[in-house]
Amino acid sequence: MNFKAWMLFVPLWLTFSYTVGAFSVWSPNGFLFKAGVMDFAGGFVIHLSSGVAGFTAAFWVGPRTAKDREAFPPNNILLTLAGAGLLWMGWTGFNGGAPYAANIDASVAVVNTHLCTATSLLVWLILDSFVFGRPSAVGAVNGMITGLVCITPAAGLVQGWAAMLMGLLSGSVPWFTMMVLHKRCRILKHVDDTLAILHTHGVAGSLGGILTGILAEPRLCRLFFGDDPRYVGLAYAIRGGRAHAGLRQMAVQLAGIAFILALNVAVTSVVCLLVGVLVPLRLSDEQLEAGDDAIHGEDAYAVWGDGETYEQSVHGSRRYQMTANPMSSKVDDII
Repeated sequence: MNFKAWMLFVPLWLTFSYTVGAFSVWSPNGFLFKAGVMDFAGGFVIHLSSGVAGFTAAFWVGPRTAKDREAFPPNNILLTLAGAGLLWMGWTGFNGGAPYAANIDASVAVVNTHLCTATSLLVWLILDSFVFGRPSAVGAVNGMITGLVCITPAAGLVQGWAAMLMGLLSGSVPWFTMMVLHKRCRILKHVDDTLAILHTHGVAGSLGGILTGILAEPRLCRLFFGDDPRYVGLAYAIRGGRAHAGLRQMAVQLAGIAFILALNVAVTSVVCLLVGVLVPLRLSDEQLEAGDDAIHGEDAYAVWGDGETYEQSVHGSRRYQMTANPMSSKVDDII
């Protein structure tokens, strides 16, 4: 995406899509909140919305160059793992902070976050090993992310065994949609979803919302939502002779997923089309070939190949000269 287009897209999407979804699900005046949607820490509001919006925006922006789509190995796996570790650690506060208090519900949320994520990571690695013959660090990170996303709407609402069950499914269902279904579906292949955001956030977020509606434990729900009999998972509702209440909760969860999905497809499309009128959504092929140097006048790594000189590299090319700084001459005069 064009950097200028991105700067316009972000505030517009936050204002007209994310804010509407967050209000609908979390505000006491939101219609989904009143209906009884269970989203403990943002599985719908944050992850499902970002997954759908990212995929929709990728459709409107268009693909990268064919060369980049054929092979794009990780820039630095060690930094990827370091970032993934920080993300996992931060998610402890992300989910554990949802009750806004240091209480039993927060403790349950933290434990369940780690149980689900660890299980999901292991399942993803096992599937990679079984199908491709070897595990991968990138696969481990994907399994970690899908586990974190899946447990988010249920973190403080389910028991530990349920969190592990969710991890089992979050490490396998998104793996299947990413590794198998994506390669067979023409529509999915058409969209250049570079980081598989649809699978790691859209699919995992929807899965978490559905499993919350099945596995939410009534006593834990009372700790978070108060003494409201509506909040009950389908499994516990059937066990307690309240199947109707459980089915109602499942219908509400599915309605929440449908609303967030439709909202983000519609708003993201409108925002992309509007921004596209003002500035190009996609960089030109020439800029994509040059990379960061063409956009920002700098590169992450100034490394040249054997026999290559500065003048022959992209850093010495005069096609993309850095914009002159009007203050530089004044600074020189002062010095």
